[in-house]
Order: sequence, then C-alpha cells, then structure tokens
Amino acid sequence: MPSEGPNAPQAAYWNGPATRAWAREHERIDARFAPILELLLARAAPRPGERVLDIGCGSGTSTLALAERVGPGGRVLGVDIAVDSVEVARRRIVKAGLAQAEVLLADAAAHPFSTGSFDLLASRFGVMFFLQPIEAFDHLRKALAPGARVVLAAFRAAAENRWTSGAVAAVRDLIPPQPTPGPEEPGQFAFADPARVERILRGAGFAEVALAPEDVPMRLGADAEEATGFAMALGQVSRALQNAPDGLREAVRGRLLDFYRAAEGPGGVVMPAAIWLVTARS
Repeated sequence: MPSEGPNAPQAAYWNGPATRAWAREHERIDARFAPILELLLARAAPRPGERVLDIGCGSGTSTLALAERVGPGGRVLGVDIAVDSVEVARRRIVKAGLAQAEVLLADAAAHPFSTGSFDLLASRFGVMFFLQPIEAFDHLRKALAPGARVVLAAFRAAAENRWTSGAVAAVRDLIPPQPTPGPEEPGQFAFADPARVERILRGAGFAEVALAPEDVPMRLGADAEEATGFAMALGQVSRALQNAPDGLREAVRGRLLDFYRAAEGPGGVVMPAAIWLVTARS
C-alpha cells in the first residue's frame, strides 16, 4: 500500500474496511457504471497501438475495455491505490489473456512514470480524490506525449445525483452525522464545480479543457430490494452503519426500501447519474 506521499490519507481510506467492498462488489459496480464507461470509451476513442494510462482503475474493468480496443500492439497501464482492487484486476487480466494490460498498485500523483510515454489518459471516477490536484495533474501531464488526449468521467453536484444524495437524505435522521468535504477537498463530488475543474487542469498545463454534462440512466437494481442491499453494502449509508445495532440497520433498510420503491419501473430501479465528461490535451 502506498503509505507515504501526497495522497497517504487517501491510501489509508481506500484500503480500510469501509471501502474494501469496492473489490468484493466489483461485478455489481461494473453493471451499474457500464453505460458511463461506454460513454467515456466513445469519447476517448482509443486506437489500435496506442498507449493508455487509466487512473483509478479499481478492479480493472476500464483497463480491460481499453486494452481490448488498443489491441496487442498497444499498452494499457491501470493505476490504483487500493490493494484489494488491484489484486482483483490482476487476476482478471490474467484470465482475459490480455498481455497488453497491466495494473500497478501506486499513488498516481507520485509514481515515477516515464516522461511522454502515453497517448491517452482516461479515468472513470478516479481523479476526484487527489489532495493536491493541480500538482497531481501536472505530474500526470509529464507522463503524456505532447498533444495526448485526456478523457475523464466525474460526478456533477450531489444534489443532481439523487440516486445517492436522495438515499442519504431519506435516512439522515437515523444515521450518525456524516462529514461533508469542503469544495477544495477530495471526494466523490470534488469535480462538481466546472470552474474548479478547469482551474485545476489549466493550472497543471493542460489545454483545450472542456466539460460536457451527461445524464446517464443508471440501473441500481432489479427491484427496490436489490437497490437497498447495494446501498447498505457500499457507499455513504453503508459507512455510517458500520458496527450499528441490528435495530438501526432494519430501520434504515425500511427507509431505503421506500425510497427505491418510488423509482421502480419495468426495467428495475433506474435513476440518472449526473456526470461530466471532461476532455483536455497535454
């Protein structure tokens, strides 16, 4: 585990008990985020033979998808700070037989990448957690070839992402108060402000910075039961319920069932994810 460097607190967090579910539940996470990954891949348009840096690759789904597109003549390096997720990603790469894919356990803000060694930097929800984002992106820019493309998926504001903020609001009076990151602090919604995103990327030396809003239908479960189970296994509500007594957990579960039942339809529980597709050039 990267225990030193500019993101040491994030390394501790992403290797703690509250976040190990990202590796354990990766199949359900992948299914939920599949349409977002497809949007990112369409915008990035990786080409055969290209060299790609995948930041915050988690359990490897984005790395595998990118590796399929660049083909055996290309190279994809996924980087993540979470030990359990990296182990899952490495097993999946071996199983897929994609020799052009590799996953590295490292802090992307500090790892000594070779200068000018990538044609594309991509990330599905992996860049909102840098403690010093301008410095981190400046470091990453140096790993890119001149004119290399950058395509990032990041969440817009919490209020626009009711699939998560609404669930938390539904149980707010039941769970312990949860800390809310400040506007300059890392977190799930740290890229909500487009002016801040542009300031970070331009401050790191990137050009042609643009943000396109996308509202992507996201299937949270086949029904309210499944959506509720996921919320209690992963995310802010789950973290608030660590070591909670059974009675509290059942009360929270009942509230979440009501919240998700209101969004049930023929296709299951589907709610929009409000994201930015951020593009830039080195």
